[in-house]
Amino acid sequence: MNLELTGKHALVCGGSQGIGHAAAIELAALGADVTLLARSPGALATALAALPRTHAAQQHATLAADMNEHTELRVRVEAAANDRAVHILINNSGGPPGGPAHTAALDDFRIAFNQHVMAAQIVLQAILPGMQASGYGRIVNVISTSVKEPIRNLGVSNTIRGAMASWAKTLATELGPHGITVNNVLPGYTKTQRLDQILADRAKATGKPEAEIAKTILATVPLGRFAEASEIAGVIAFLATPAAGYINGVNVPVDGGRTLSL
Repeated sequence: MNLELTGKHALVCGGSQGIGHAAAIELAALGADVTLLARSPGALATALAALPRTHAAQQHATLAADMNEHTELRVRVEAAANDRAVHILINNSGGPPGGPAHTAALDDFRIAFNQHVMAAQIVLQAILPGMQASGYGRIVNVISTSVKEPIRNLGVSNTIRGAMASWAKTLATELGPHGITVNNVLPGYTKTQRLDQILADRAKATGKPEAEIAKTILATVPLGRFAEASEIAGVIAFLATPAAGYINGVNVPVDGGRTLSL
């Protein structure tokens, strides 16, 4: 099985923490040069120092940018891609605040759409020429199991994640002839800041302790535990390798069996 990524350059969005950083570690361990993209230069510096190096020529870097500042985002990603072609893109961005869809403000949808779909489109257009020229491209979107089954009280997130999934499926058809695959990884409940936010939001809304809410959530997971970020990252990294070259346009739940649909 060919899992070798030496000579490949990966851009990991949201790479300073959580699933994004875990994915960056796995990609680096397979030999890829990794550029971490996030907002905070301080967090990026800390995350960069934790990336493994498997060979002397391996070069890791950081890119400080805000997914909501589109003009700046385009300029900075284009500069990075012009310096070194990007072969692997991991789209990973924090989820919108919780709450039902019917009470969400229009701005809630607009902000989330800009942060996810619009930002992903900007990054894609900046790096696509390098992928096409090299004949190798892997785009992996970290979204949510809500694209298969909507998650209660995450109305805006359910809507935007669905848009990202459809964007990815469309691109898979368009870009496949160029040797570029586009796939979605759908994490279940994972030990990250996002899970902390969900537990806190539900505790505030219901008045119940977070421990009780966590127990209720875990009752829906056949494996009976929350995922480690590294477990999601392993699937992301595999989809970036040559071994996954014929996997294109799919949603891969990594959720301990929680999703009931096929």
